[in-house]
Amino acid sequence: MKPDTDAAAGIDVDAEIGVVVSTVRRGPAALAHLMGPPDAYHRTYRYAASADLTGLLRRFWIPVWSVPPGKEAPQRVLQDPVCLVVISGDYARFYGVAPELSTTTLVGDGWAVGLVLAPAAGYRIAGPVGALNDRYVEIEEVLGEAGRAVVDRVRRLIAPDPHDPAAHRAAMGACEDTLRRFLPLDADGELLNAVVAAVENSRELLQVAQICERFSVGERALQRLLRRRLGLTPKCLIQRRRLQEAADRLHTESITQAELAAAVGYADQSHMIRDFLHITGTTPGQFVAAQRS
Repeated sequence: MKPDTDAAAGIDVDAEIGVVVSTVRRGPAALAHLMGPPDAYHRTYRYAASADLTGLLRRFWIPVWSVPPGKEAPQRVLQDPVCLVVISGDYARFYGVAPELSTTTLVGDGWAVGLVLAPAAGYRIAGPVGALNDRYVEIEEVLGEAGRAVVDRVRRLIAPDPHDPAAHRAAMGACEDTLRRFLPLDADGELLNAVVAAVENSRELLQVAQICERFSVGERALQRLLRRRLGLTPKCLIQRRRLQEAADRLHTESITQAELAAAVGYADQSHMIRDFLHITGTTPGQFVAAQRS
């Protein structure tokens, strides 16, 4: 396993728990993080998944934090449209998809090993995951004895020195060994991964009908697939990608809100502002002010 290329410059890049401190091109983990000024309370290590597991696993992130007494470090993210696995010294959880902005508040000293699963993995591991949206269950509920075993192993490996790259490699290897029994994916799982990747990476996909045409699938069939296997609608996927792109442009460019709305595929500025406020809890203007602060 090797670090993601976005973090290869040796600059801290925080993912699902963390903030962006990098001057390199913002990758998928950076795009997920929408708000928050840089802080010195934690460092996050990011690694790509092994090649044979890319259908089930997108990447790892391993945050290590030390927040002074009386202080907090809130981390706000619009996550990938996928399930997560998080193992720490205190808990081990399987998280469903978070349709809107989520917040994790770091306190004290701690560490976690996080897995950003591929879109198809949630259903493959836990069955229909719509009921888990914005919720979590204990890892043992979905992985049974194998879940308990991998949690114990990860804790034994990471606890002595959470910054140790060798411990990271061993812990990630244990997690990947646990996931391999869920291969291979079925045809619907492969289709789901392809649909989500296309929406995330193709700015021209602005309508559900365009997705249907690209993948030769009917709209009702696409709706059923995403509802059953991801707990989201096609429109929600498109909206999430638009808002992540909007946040990235606000972060990196000097752009008016009217220009921004047009750039991310909205017919009018007010519609974009409403969506941005609904999903992130802040307006584009407030977002810019927070970044500048």
